[in-house]
Amino acid sequence: MKPVRIFTHATSEPPGHFAKLLERLDLPYELVCLEDGKQVPMDLDNVSALIFMGGPGDVNKAPDWMLQEMALIRQATDRDIPILGVCLGAQLLSKALGGNVWEADHVEVGWHDVKLLPAASTHPWFHGLAEQFTVFQWHAHVFSAPSGAISMATSECTQCQAFTIGNNLAVQFHLEMDDKVIEFLTEKYGSDLVGESDCVQNRDQILLNITDRCQQTFAIADILIANWFLSLK
Repeated sequence: MKPVRIFTHATSEPPGHFAKLLERLDLPYELVCLEDGKQVPMDLDNVSALIFMGGPGDVNKAPDWMLQEMALIRQATDRDIPILGVCLGAQLLSKALGGNVWEADHVEVGWHDVKLLPAASTHPWFHGLAEQFTVFQWHAHVFSAPSGAISMATSECTQCQAFTIGNNLAVQFHLEMDDKVIEFLTEKYGSDLVGESDCVQNRDQILLNITDRCQQTFAIADILIANWFLSLK
């Protein structure tokens, strides 16, 4: 099988549990870290799927590398190559395929409940998930499901938390981050934690029982993301 190509946008936000899951499923993968100044490889002949991870940035003020990623997304879609977008990656996927991305009225940071929509109950990737579950969030922008896509999940703070379109999956939330990554983010981007609201938790709230919380989100990934990975075989 050709490798899954994973694009990361910050060394502080690695693929984490997703990489471990690929290894467990015996699926080959390769990493491209765009923070290192690498050009976006546009060749699609030697990949089985693309994954675009999270990171800082605004797709509406896209630098050249983001424009290249969105062009690659459109090319992959034309060739029926599966794509997974996470957080910023989901925003790239939405924007590339004609959806809208905009700055939210508030950031959504911390552990928040996501509720599946009716369409998810019959979709094989979501089979086995509870109707509602808690996940980690950290984003200032939100997106719409592009034309032809189906919204799969929502939350109190963000209307569209996930969508599918063909063999592509977009999720706003993080299922890949471990406790060390999350703790680092609370230190590096602590300014996002100012002005507590129902959508923003403080550092103590985020780090409370964090190891157990991460294990619970890994269990969700072992269903949702594994189902998507298995569809590649």
